[in-house]
Amino acid sequence: MNTPRLGERLTALVLLATLLFTPPLVLVFDRPEGGPSWLPLYLFVAWGVVIGLAAWLLEHRSND
Repeated sequence: MNTPRLGERLTALVLLATLLFTPPLVLVFDRPEGGPSWLPLYLFVAWGVVIGLAAWLLEHRSND
């Protein structure tokens, strides 16, 4: 994978992380009335996805 392509993919990852952790989307999962709050599970899963994608992108770079 060439360097400019990696930069584009990491930029896309940062934009995805920003989207996942914006308050309007986070508040969708935080519904204390009428049931349990899914916020802790959502934050953990979203965080894991961002970390996993970053690791995958950076590992593939070192193999080339």
